[in-house]
Amino acid sequence: MDVKAAIKFMLISTMAFACMNTIVKSLVNVNAFQIVFFRSVGSLVFTFGFLFKNKIPVLGNNKKLMIIRGLVGVTSMSLYFMSTKYLPIGTAVTLRYLAPIFASVLAIFILKERIRKWQWLFFAIAFFGVLIIKGFDTQINTYGLVLILVAALFSGMVYVVLSKIGKSEHPVVVVNYFMVISTIVGGVISVFNWTTPTAMELVLLLSLGVFGYFGQVYMTKAFQVASTNQVAPLKYLEVIFTVLFGVFMFSEIYTVWSLLGIALIITGLILNVVYKAKMDKNK
Repeated sequence: MDVKAAIKFMLISTMAFACMNTIVKSLVNVNAFQIVFFRSVGSLVFTFGFLFKNKIPVLGNNKKLMIIRGLVGVTSMSLYFMSTKYLPIGTAVTLRYLAPIFASVLAIFILKERIRKWQWLFFAIAFFGVLIIKGFDTQINTYGLVLILVAALFSGMVYVVLSKIGKSEHPVVVVNYFMVISTIVGGVISVFNWTTPTAMELVLLLSLGVFGYFGQVYMTKAFQVASTNQVAPLKYLEVIFTVLFGVFMFSEIYTVWSLLGIALIITGLILNVVYKAKMDKNK
């Protein structure tokens, strides 16, 4: 177990994702589905390259579940990109992180899992943060809030589908399905509302796949060299980095209420991750 290496990997991962979030926010003149298309195409170069190099079957075994994962995933990603047009980027990223809570609730009905009493408390803390953001911060756009909460719900569904897939498929095969489906969906819908990007916008669009891929790779590496309860809380550094980018690059203003709400959401989620890892370890 190499905790120092895990911290280094997570710092790289969260910074990569924060850069991706910032680029998405900067593409104000590009519609969400075009962003989905370019984000996915950029990653396909890496996923297909990896699969062909290692001679891993591209189609995998459980095609039906992986197609469902791809469709649910592209829905979540599209709604998230749409929400960034209406919300401060740090707020959007934080609210999207509610996905594990939705996943836990969905798992009760689909996977027959149970939620422990302490977890309900941690979920309540996180949702209280959402209520504070919406109830007290008058700058929060209601439409944007609905978009990001539905995005988090679909992201939670992704967790459930991935649990059903389990270890029967290579992780890169699953990601590749997601990227292929996202490319198709994003490309087809973009045709009806295409905006020709400038040279700079094209560079930024293509860089999304690069940042997204390396963010995923280094996060995976971190989980491989250290325990979940040591690594998982570090994921939320992405929120801090993204908020700082939002303030310095877009002059976004976060009220005291917004920051309090974000802090409560992150606190609730971290407590849940640590508690769940501890309970799983004691089984």
